[in-house]
Amino acid sequence: MSNWVLPDHIRTPDFIICGAMKSGTSTLHYILSQHPKVFIPDEEIHFFDIDNVFEHPDFNYFDGSRWVSQRLDDDPPKFWEWYASHFDAAHEDQLVGEDSTTYISSEIAAKRIAMQNKRLKLIILLRHPTDRAYSQYWHLVRTGRATHSFEDTLRYDPFSVLHRSLYLEQLTNFLRHVPREQLKVVVFEEFMADKAKVLRELCEHIGIDYDRLPAQASEAHVNGAQVPRHPGFEVAKNRFFRSGGNLSYRARLPICPDRAGMHFGFARLVNVAHRRINPLVKSKPPAMVAATRQLLDSYFERELDGLNELLGRDVLSCWFGRDRQDAPR
Repeated sequence: MSNWVLPDHIRTPDFIICGAMKSGTSTLHYILSQHPKVFIPDEEIHFFDIDNVFEHPDFNYFDGSRWVSQRLDDDPPKFWEWYASHFDAAHEDQLVGEDSTTYISSEIAAKRIAMQNKRLKLIILLRHPTDRAYSQYWHLVRTGRATHSFEDTLRYDPFSVLHRSLYLEQLTNFLRHVPREQLKVVVFEEFMADKAKVLRELCEHIGIDYDRLPAQASEAHVNGAQVPRHPGFEVAKNRFFRSGGNLSYRARLPICPDRAGMHFGFARLVNVAHRRINPLVKSKPPAMVAATRQLLDSYFERELDGLNELLGRDVLSCWFGRDRQDAPR
């Protein structure tokens, strides 16, 4: 039996929010966590694809002679206990959930989720693919990963911002392993337009009483836009101090790198000093260049042809209709 099948004594989630990155997962996480019968850890865990180097390059560390990486097969009990520890604070009568924004784009995650003895309920959020890609780019800027302008990123490293918007390919791969009845697909724009309706459907999907969800919870909007006061300066810093991008994960992984061996001290000092002179401010990112939006809309409309048929509903006209207005970032 695969080491990825969690033993029965390990507490595992009842549901997973595995929406595309920057598609409202943080907001939905917060809302559901306010229900008295739900427990969700504060941070994303990424357990089922923790060794996917394309989705999580920042989980791997190289000091010039050796790698520190996340390999469950090296020590399965250590990984199982690490995963279960995220749910220690949950009460026995609560449903346990988690959210990981890479699962939908990691076919290996779908395979491992399907292996489990428990039939996990999954919630998948999708957002207009161009808006999602642009929002992800600004997340990468803030977190030290984007090293070029958006347009140059599309020229030199398009995978980093476009891959997670390829919903047709991802859902097709996901459904090869996970039965359709375990999935509930939510369109971000529809969620924002009628939260009550969507939340009622989601509560029914995971098996909790919608009427026990606090009324004020549905009004929350979490993870609002923040941008560096000087975006160009931020990108330049990221380019010259690229090791700063994975600092935030160092202490949150089952296999942690040695601090001194990985030379984290200097990168941390640079990040702290830089943030003092270039703080994050609450503001929308600058509007996307019109020609860039036109390019990406055309690309995604072509690449997602067939998504309506897969989902059994018209999503593409919501995103690419003639009367579409520029969506909020």
